[in-house]
Amino acid sequence: MICVTEEIQNLLTALNPFQRNYKTFKNQIKVDLVDENFTELKGEIAGPPDTPYEGGRYQLEIKIPETYPFNPPKVRFITKIWHPNISSVTGAICLDILKDQWAAAMTLRTVLLSLQALLAAAEPDDPQDAVVANQYKQNPEMFKQTARLWSQVYAGAPVSIPEYTRKIDKLCAMGFEKNAVIVALSSKSWDVETATELLLNN
Repeated sequence: MICVTEEIQNLLTALNPFQRNYKTFKNQIKVDLVDENFTELKGEIAGPPDTPYEGGRYQLEIKIPETYPFNPPKVRFITKIWHPNISSVTGAICLDILKDQWAAAMTLRTVLLSLQALLAAAEPDDPQDAVVANQYKQNPEMFKQTARLWSQVYAGAPVSIPEYTRKIDKLCAMGFEKNAVIVALSSKSWDVETATELLLNN
């Protein structure tokens, strides 16, 4: 674990300037220790500019295996996100460098920047979330609006979509839990009637 400790200390030092000025460094990434063993970290990436994720802050769980750097870290999104390559339920990520394309020369910084690049360039033909990927391919504008709304609700992005917000409020007023309402509406193309049926059947 010595090389992990050194890499993380170097990473924390190298990222320090990024943490001070978001406007200067639009590809901001951040890493914090969760435990003293350097086996669990909390990462954060900024939503890339000109994407539905812009303005959002996305928290990541990073677990370092004992076999690192020969095997990749285990990474998942803690912040809920609407993206074809990231599970909207578990935060699991479909990214080749976190699986079979990992190389020992890669670093945690490479991982974080690759995840940020994935937010800017989805791969819908290799999805982690089939419902999201289908919406991405079949109705790109609805996908963007849905992703923006999730960014606003879960990642603190400043964007809001009044039409979608009204639909959420309408179903919440019926007594449904907000997160369940957002998932139901998102997966049912923002149709209140079919989303209501889904909520009633769960």
